[in-house]
Amino acid sequence: MLRTILLSLSLALGSIAASHAEGEFDKVQITTIPVGDGVYMLQGAGGNIGVSAGDDGVFMIDDQFSPLTPKILAAIGKISSKPVKFLINTHWHYDHTGGNENLGNKDVVIVAHDNVYQRLSTDQFIKAFNKAVPASPKAALPVISFNDRATFHLNGLHMQARHFANAHTDGDSVIFFQGVNIIHTGDIFFNGLYPFIDASAGGSIYGMIEATAALLQLTDDSTKIIPGHGPLATQQDLQNFHDMLVQVVKVVKPLTDKGLSLEDAVKLDPLKNLNGQWGNGFLNPASFLGTIYQTIADHK
Repeated sequence: MLRTILLSLSLALGSIAASHAEGEFDKVQITTIPVGDGVYMLQGAGGNIGVSAGDDGVFMIDDQFSPLTPKILAAIGKISSKPVKFLINTHWHYDHTGGNENLGNKDVVIVAHDNVYQRLSTDQFIKAFNKAVPASPKAALPVISFNDRATFHLNGLHMQARHFANAHTDGDSVIFFQGVNIIHTGDIFFNGLYPFIDASAGGSIYGMIEATAALLQLTDDSTKIIPGHGPLATQQDLQNFHDMLVQVVKVVKPLTDKGLSLEDAVKLDPLKNLNGQWGNGFLNPASFLGTIYQTIADHK
């Protein structure tokens, strides 16, 4: 059973790698969704991209996978004739940073949290997927990094990136489009899906609960939310996600307190009341439980 859980995790990631190898990115279509005030959400494969387009140029949030860069730039070209000036990475995972090298070679200024720079510039290992990730080439690395906050003043907007520690990873940033009530959460928020929480990179379900609670205090029922994955969202969608995480801990913590193994916990199907709504995405219920079980067990 445990072997099956670990295998399913590996296959979840392996399917992405296989798609790349088989040229499946050729079939990916980039969809552009207007959010308002010159802000757009782009969806393709990987994390959702945020774009601010205006007279000062294009400000971009995340960039999906390397083979998609031409399609992404073509989609942006339909929004604006201006060049991409800045790219911010919400965290280090390659479904959000895979296009960095392509954009860096086009003189786009790449910005990210200090921990993102550290992880991109050194070899990494995603334990949940048994996946080694080599250090990125120089052109893919942020040329500016920050510790807590960084604010960009372009296109009549003030876009502030704020670090939220130890949620999805240890380098998560949320970008607030100040004054227009739009945010991009990166992978702190998966809309309608069980999230992947990268414990090997400092992530924790408890940190994700704290981060989403903070975001709920910083948004309202008119806020437009670009999640890391899933459709454009509202504050209610974020509330539902937060409540799900709280419920997961509520039903799983008693099992870890009893000393049950992951294998035995999976047999009890503790997430059965949540799976219908949340278990049809990137991670199936057993895989999701596998990524969070030890973190919950270790939490005091």
